[in-house]
Amino acid sequence: MKTDSLFYKIFQRFPSCFFELIGKPPSEVEDYEFASVEIKQPNFTADGLFKPSDEAIDKPIYFVEVQFQKKDYFYWRFFAEVFLYLKQEMPTQDWQAVAVFKNRSVDPGLPRQYRGLLMSRQVKVIYLEELEKTGDRSLALGMLQLIVEPEETAGAEARRLIGAARQLADEDLSRDVVEFIETVIVYKFVNLSRQEIQEMLELGDLKQTRFYQEAKLEGKLEGKLEGKLEGKMETVPILLRMGLSVEQIAQELGLDVALIRRAIQDIPENEGENTTN
Repeated sequence: MKTDSLFYKIFQRFPSCFFELIGKPPSEVEDYEFASVEIKQPNFTADGLFKPSDEAIDKPIYFVEVQFQKKDYFYWRFFAEVFLYLKQEMPTQDWQAVAVFKNRSVDPGLPRQYRGLLMSRQVKVIYLEELEKTGDRSLALGMLQLIVEPEETAGAEARRLIGAARQLADEDLSRDVVEFIETVIVYKFVNLSRQEIQEMLELGDLKQTRFYQEAKLEGKLEGKLEGKLEGKMETVPILLRMGLSVEQIAQELGLDVALIRRAIQDIPENEGENTTN
């Protein structure tokens, strides 16, 4: 599951949930701007950066990295990104690095060379599976926790969140939340058909999602799903960005799964998002 893109999307759309995640008041977001930042030489990209406004000199810069697979070099690369950014920007504000792991088994352990950062509280480590599911948590934080929700309870939790989303007064926000929840479930249950996901979430057909309709209006899908093989293969990156699994894409296009997998290998990194982090 492409977890980093999911986290980037939710931090971008609902940045206040990050401050809930680190135990700060959600109102802190008023002083911040969230972005994914490319750091030149040697071309690192930080998953997320919460940068305070120029006036909020007493607020720290937050560097955020999300990791769902164990990588021994995680901290080495993370701190290289942090210190390269500090060298290049020379900000006036203090900083804190926030590492978000699925669970403790994914955390490779902080190298002893950086133990002073942990002692100074400039490093904060969060394990999503250990977060409490309190009744007063926000909808956005519930959406983050859905990413690590066990499969046996994910359907019920997704329906609960969708019910809460439908109570929002802002219709655009409500639709965005439902689409995000839908995307998470599609990622989690790669072997389920579109109809099975529809029944699980008690929603309409996935073809009614905003992304699918916009792509259709742009002519990206129209006439290709029923066309020749070449035309069908052109839709694979679009269906990937919709959150469909390899099996679902194969079913949608009426093609063999192995053929879809080979096509995905040829897609440039910036065109498809349904890859393993």
